[in-house]
Amino acid sequence: MTRLRLGVNIDHVATIRNARGGAFPDPVRAASLAAAAGADGITAHLREDRRHISDDDIDRLVREIDLPLNLEMAATPEMLEIALRHRPHAACIVPEKREERTTEGGIDAAGLHDRLAPLVRALRDNGTRVSLFVEADRRHLDAAKSLGAPVVELHTGAYCDSRGADRQRHLAAIREAAAYGTQIGLEVHAGHGLSYDTVAPIAAIAQMRELNIGHFLIGEAIFVGLEAAIARMRQLMDMARDGVHQ
Repeated sequence: MTRLRLGVNIDHVATIRNARGGAFPDPVRAASLAAAAGADGITAHLREDRRHISDDDIDRLVREIDLPLNLEMAATPEMLEIALRHRPHAACIVPEKREERTTEGGIDAAGLHDRLAPLVRALRDNGTRVSLFVEADRRHLDAAKSLGAPVVELHTGAYCDSRGADRQRHLAAIREAAAYGTQIGLEVHAGHGLSYDTVAPIAAIAQMRELNIGHFLIGEAIFVGLEAAIARMRQLMDMARDGVHQ
């Protein structure tokens, strides 16, 4: 089975830094450690209110880190201008509400099709690979295909937050969406809320190509260190990919 890529989201290193002010802990150092631990890419969400990642962080990530940068961004003129200037490897378009603690769900790619179209086109023409962060729903996968976005990232938050039969229902929807997305020519990624306990069933989906994981890894790093936390996640992903059950 194709090796599954791991993108490490460093947003919440910046959250801790900003709680106190100053320069520490440095999210760019976290990105460097993630690279050493086996991450395949770095994800960072530059929010409108700059609650964690800052413009300077993005500047430094582009200059100092060799791994591909996946810039999570809202569909706004300001974020488009920043993405066009920095030309990250990938830009993942996400919904954003100022009052939310974290991204609460996928973007309405079907309902916002006409608004998203010029943004997707501008990013693609500038050499950035565009992905849309969406729910596991064929309508949004069809919209991504119509928009010309080559990648979708399936929202795994509801799957991670549920238990029992509800979790199995969400997992089945993600599996079906991954198969359908691949069938229509999209590359399928997934992320949001994944932990050691929830990653294996998602990693085992044959059509999945990349997982983006952040908050859990930063929290686990408090206890075991960032490199060890990432290495364990990498191991669990690889075991699931190989069909090894714990």
